[in-house]
Amino acid sequence: MDSQQPLNQPEGHPAGPRKAAQGFIVDIATIRGSMLSEVGGKAANLGELVSAGLPVPPGFCLTTHAYRRALAAAGLDTVLRELSEAGSTDTGTLNSLAARARSVVLDAGIPGEVAEAVLAAYRDLGEEVPVAVRSSATAEDLPGASFAGQQDTFLNVVGAEAVLDAVGRCWASLWTDRAVSYRTTNGVDHSSVALAVVIQEMVASATAGVMFTANPVTGKRHEAVIDASPGLGEAVVSGAVNPDQFVVDINSRTIVRRSLGDKLVEIRPLPGGGTERIERAASEQSGGSALKACLDDRQILDLAGLARLVEQHYGAPQDTEWAIDGAGKLWLTQSRPITTLYPQMTRNPPLPGEHAFLNFSLAQGLTRPITPMGLAGIRLVASCVATTASFDVPDPRSGPPAYYEAGQRIFFDLTAVLRSRIGRSIVPRVFDVMEARSAMLMRELFEDPRFSVTIKTPLKLIRHVGPVAAKYRVPESFLRGLFAPASAMKRVDRFSAELRRSFSVPEDATPHQRIAYVQRILGERVFPTVPTVLPLPVLGFAMLALVRRLLGAQAPYSELQTVIRGLADNVTTQMDLALWHLASDIRQDPDATSFMVGRTAGELALHYRDATLPPVAQSGMKAFLLEYGHRAVAEIDLGMPRWADDPTHVLGVVANYLRLEPGADTPDQQFDKAAREADDQVARLVARARAKSPLHAAVVRTALDRTRRFAGLRELPKYNLVLGLAAAREQLLLVGNGLAASQRIEDAEDIFFLDLDDAEVALAGGDLRGVVAERRAAYELELRRRHIPRLLLSDGTEPEATAPRGLQAGPGTLSGSPASAGLVTARARVIMDPVGAHLEPGEILVAPSTDPGWTPLFLTAGGLVMEMGGPNSHGAVVAREYGIPAVVGVPDATARIASGQQLTVDGAAGTVTVKDVTGGGV
Repeated sequence: MDSQQPLNQPEGHPAGPRKAAQGFIVDIATIRGSMLSEVGGKAANLGELVSAGLPVPPGFCLTTHAYRRALAAAGLDTVLRELSEAGSTDTGTLNSLAARARSVVLDAGIPGEVAEAVLAAYRDLGEEVPVAVRSSATAEDLPGASFAGQQDTFLNVVGAEAVLDAVGRCWASLWTDRAVSYRTTNGVDHSSVALAVVIQEMVASATAGVMFTANPVTGKRHEAVIDASPGLGEAVVSGAVNPDQFVVDINSRTIVRRSLGDKLVEIRPLPGGGTERIERAASEQSGGSALKACLDDRQILDLAGLARLVEQHYGAPQDTEWAIDGAGKLWLTQSRPITTLYPQMTRNPPLPGEHAFLNFSLAQGLTRPITPMGLAGIRLVASCVATTASFDVPDPRSGPPAYYEAGQRIFFDLTAVLRSRIGRSIVPRVFDVMEARSAMLMRELFEDPRFSVTIKTPLKLIRHVGPVAAKYRVPESFLRGLFAPASAMKRVDRFSAELRRSFSVPEDATPHQRIAYVQRILGERVFPTVPTVLPLPVLGFAMLALVRRLLGAQAPYSELQTVIRGLADNVTTQMDLALWHLASDIRQDPDATSFMVGRTAGELALHYRDATLPPVAQSGMKAFLLEYGHRAVAEIDLGMPRWADDPTHVLGVVANYLRLEPGADTPDQQFDKAAREADDQVARLVARARAKSPLHAAVVRTALDRTRRFAGLRELPKYNLVLGLAAAREQLLLVGNGLAASQRIEDAEDIFFLDLDDAEVALAGGDLRGVVAERRAAYELELRRRHIPRLLLSDGTEPEATAPRGLQAGPGTLSGSPASAGLVTARARVIMDPVGAHLEPGEILVAPSTDPGWTPLFLTAGGLVMEMGGPNSHGAVVAREYGIPAVVGVPDATARIASGQQLTVDGAAGTVTVKDVTGGGV
């Protein structure tokens, strides 16, 4: 090796930096990751691989400076301005602008000095040497989005003229329809993007493919997944071939799975340049006999060893492309981050042994990430719970030992539950009614020897639950509810009123006092609502189960569901009906109705802030927000604006209600009807019990009375928690106003991208604007994540990905958990966020999950399908209240169902039949 070569530089790379005039050319061997703006993502990654001593074909990079030089006066600015105004869903406009941009780039051509620099560097590689010409964009292969395949690559390019032509086409490919759409969707400013071009010696590969240094399907970080096929890797990368696949345990260097593809397509280089595609009939593949692998075991393990080295260099899992030439030498031709893996749990020092983590965010019906201050608030509440239960919590602001965060979502260590006999008995049953698929996954882990039972007695549980039950007199609550129900309700009402009064804070409190108040309300005051209130709805549902046990087949599931419709004291139902009554009041005034219907939700919100809505709407909305303004979509995140902060969503809902044609039963009429049907069903069940004995009748009557009295209270603990979160948010905004005024942050709302410690640093004089910007960017990335795991293991494994999915009960049918009986056939409306959403009357709402912020949509929905939840999750309960057929816990429903498709929802069977299936459907 030449003594002037950089350390660890493989043979075949020229020594030292190589730059042409004006910095147009950079040798790959001298490129590092910090040069992204100059060489783009692909070249930066190749240079990093070279610096790590890994085998990369020699070559050079034509920098972004050359691209900018070529387009300096080409007239691209007009297109860029129009692109900045185009929406991500306006496909026609985006494609038209992309075509104009490509024309501008191709018409500009390659300046003479740039062409000379390229040809000089090409001659240095060798006379007429075949090369690969690859696009390398500055918005490419980034940690948050890989942008894989958005720009073009040209293989086996031979000769000076062909190289220059490929360079021009690479530049133009920055503006393909797919690249423009992808950047728009991912919020990348088109004017900030430029393109470099990598020109490397072509590897005439005998075998090539891709390799993930972690398993992208299951999430296992210790498994490499290798796809391989004869010829050039383009066949595998483009998906043209069914390749061989090998899964290797990197730690033990063991091949754990082999799957041989038919490999019927092969792409080969042609002698004079370019490639050819060879397609074989299936009968040609070994004469129909067993397929032969295109890699032997040594090559597979060598690739896995290379995977370890690549990942060690980057410190994160990588998606790589590789090739093996005719002499058997292994080359790396690309590496980029695997952007689809869900982040792992982190703790210092690392936890010993295998652990399982439950996604508590999803259990609460929340798919979106939580703001940093929102997470800080949940940590305080969780610490209060743990401290009350006699767990050691060294720092309440950090959360209890079992609390974790990953992907800006809440997780809890489930390992102790899985290893406890009584934990296995109780917790999955709770999740059967909260989030049924999570319960199924827990039970599947029972068979995993890593989580075998080690806690066989209930003593540990009693040691932690006992103090909570004693402190908040839980046994007394059960007895009072059973024998003195009116007294029990008075106690709950008294507690809720006292809790509200405790949220007040002096107007002259200092910022530090306000932060201390936030810690006190979240870390001490809101949790008691759970053990104080929850025993009563638990008693109500327990009484329903008692009736089922007493009457057996005479009390079928569907009839018991009728009993819990039209429940009193459900704060969420009361909220939805109050919004409907507001719309009804406005409807009585034709001018007010016309005003409301003729404007967007955003316009109505501006009018409300200016107090210029029609009087009936202005006063009605003010009264509604006074009572329910603390609520919001994703309301357990105190970083989310409350409806009192931004009433756009609820005003849009009211306007939609006003567009409904009169004729059908109104929601309040439906609610009253449901209550009457419930009373009638109670009478029938009591009559059946009387046929057994008067004692049976008395027990059933009392039990169902308690069910009707108390089951509706299940929403109250969360309602009170949200009141506390809204009070804390109000105080934090006051602190944020002061920090913004002193330029510690840009805007008062920025405080929700800090935590309490950060806020105190800012109050002490720290400038945290940079911290806020970084966290906002990370939050925006997480908002785009679609796949959220229910459970995660320590090594990143998603148990749901390794388990039989059981998605389909038959062709075109998805299965979930029965939630609300009934049968409805109607068009689907897939809604990912209720804010600003429009649901036509009778349409079936298909959503990832729902919380009270969604429920105003239920008043006009014909049915409900949710990806998350169980029979007693929030959405299921409200659906039953309104008599809407509902199926919950349907995995990937929002991806497998498209708006406009015809669905049949059978809420009793737990099935969703999809008709009019388009590409990507079931």
